[in-house]
Amino acid sequence: MKIYTRTGDAGQTSLVGGKRVSKSSTRLESYGTVDELNSHLGLLAATTGIDDLSSAFVRSVQNRLFNLGAYLATDNTDKSDLEPAGITHEEIALMEKEIDRLDSSLPPLSSFILPGGCVAACQANVCRTVCRRAERRVIALAEIAPVHPLAISYLNRLSDYLFQLGRHLNNITATPEQPWCP
Repeated sequence: MKIYTRTGDAGQTSLVGGKRVSKSSTRLESYGTVDELNSHLGLLAATTGIDDLSSAFVRSVQNRLFNLGAYLATDNTDKSDLEPAGITHEEIALMEKEIDRLDSSLPPLSSFILPGGCVAACQANVCRTVCRRAERRVIALAEIAPVHPLAISYLNRLSDYLFQLGRHLNNITATPEQPWCP
């Protein structure tokens, strides 16, 4: 099987199910940004300074994001109740539990902090901002097509997790947080 098909050379691509759409469509922007986030998460999971437990959790998130990307790449106009596979209330609760686990070992926030610190924490913050953009793109899609609310909730909670993960990675590497000085 060849990796190139030439079917996208005119600026269109196929959704799951075969429907052809412009590569600039809101749907492609949404799942393309989720794919970009997944790539950044792969880099984060491989970055020196991330602990094994966090790396494994990030890898599990990557699998969920693949599911979310497939869901977003499907024209579900006729199936508006279709849920994204693997994106459940239980998965969101699991992420909240992981956020709480990370938070339990962190000093309380007394001000806004600047993104930065060790390389792994910096990458976690890049992932957080790409996640926020993915969330905005999925919300834009939801304004014109059916999108299950769990898709948006998952991305919202994931950005919270990535913020806490960045703080955690700075903490375990004894890298001080830099407060925002307005």
